[in-house]
Amino acid sequence: MLRRAGTIDFGLLLSVLVLLSMGIIMVFSASAVTAANNLGDAFYFLKRQLAWAGLGLTGMATLMRMPYTVFRRLANPLLGISLLLLILVLIVGISAKGSSRWLGVGSLSFQPSEVVKLAIVIFLASRLAEDSRHLGSSFIRGLGPYLLLIFFVCGLILAQPDLGTAVAVAGTSYLLLVAAGADRRHLAVLFLAGLALVALAIVIAPYRMARFTAFLNPWADPQGKGYQTIQSLLALGSGGPFGTGLGQGRQKLYYVPEEHTDFIFAILGEELGFIGTALVVAAFSLLLWRGFRTAMKAPDAFGSLLAAGITIMITLQALINMGVVTGLLPVTGITLPLVSYGGSSLVFTLAGIGILLNISRYVRT
Repeated sequence: MLRRAGTIDFGLLLSVLVLLSMGIIMVFSASAVTAANNLGDAFYFLKRQLAWAGLGLTGMATLMRMPYTVFRRLANPLLGISLLLLILVLIVGISAKGSSRWLGVGSLSFQPSEVVKLAIVIFLASRLAEDSRHLGSSFIRGLGPYLLLIFFVCGLILAQPDLGTAVAVAGTSYLLLVAAGADRRHLAVLFLAGLALVALAIVIAPYRMARFTAFLNPWADPQGKGYQTIQSLLALGSGGPFGTGLGQGRQKLYYVPEEHTDFIFAILGEELGFIGTALVVAAFSLLLWRGFRTAMKAPDAFGSLLAAGITIMITLQALINMGVVTGLLPVTGITLPLVSYGGSSLVFTLAGIGILLNISRYVRT
């Protein structure tokens, strides 16, 4: 039985609201000119982002009020539904830019991979909370079932193809196994195997290999595969300490690709400067701290692992995105949580935060 719920973690809520507010502002600033030219409405992406934010905040407010133990009972059906959606997207998904990642019709579409990111965290937290005593046994018995599930999920995501999301799911799952107390020797073997699989995924796909080569030296092909990285770095460098001013950036004018989605952090850096990027990093750091605090003080193993998993899922994706934008990682199609434009990502990230805030109401003082 859970004790009576208390108040939510307002530090955690503050970090989320700061990131969400900055995201809405920057989505409009980054997209207004191209939306006006290409779609005849400068507010096109802003209106949709506001609608998705409203839906996500409604879901967050709902989820943070119900006992989080409900999700333990829903873990299996949620995972089953998310896997079915991942299979369906490969059969009847909407294709764009060489990938099939969406289900739906036109603008009424969503990405099943966003559903599975949250579903697999809930499932793993539920199973690991019950199965922690077996994690230190043999590799096959301890980690085998979890590895089969993770490989299957990541394989379906790679088939879309979407290496960035697959890495985020695998990384989150791995760190959850660490948090659950899996054997260190097994984890070391798993880590090396994971690196080998990522390397294989890059080598067997020519476009991924080209991206990796461009990552090593983007200036070798400045008008081709190195273009995104170079333009992103130019945007960040142009911002200086205080930025060029909100709405005054130039790199969003058909220079930086995906300026309001994957590379919005570069536009933010150009217009708000180092101060703006530091605020974003500080907000994610606050989210990480309060999320892990919630995990450490949760009243049971399920709540602890669920809080840790949601926190890892959000901050790991943020690290990958910022690593790509700053040229520290190869280009992958992964958004900046709460900041980038995108309905599926925003709604399910806020849903996860709703569960995290829910758990924070029951922390031990």
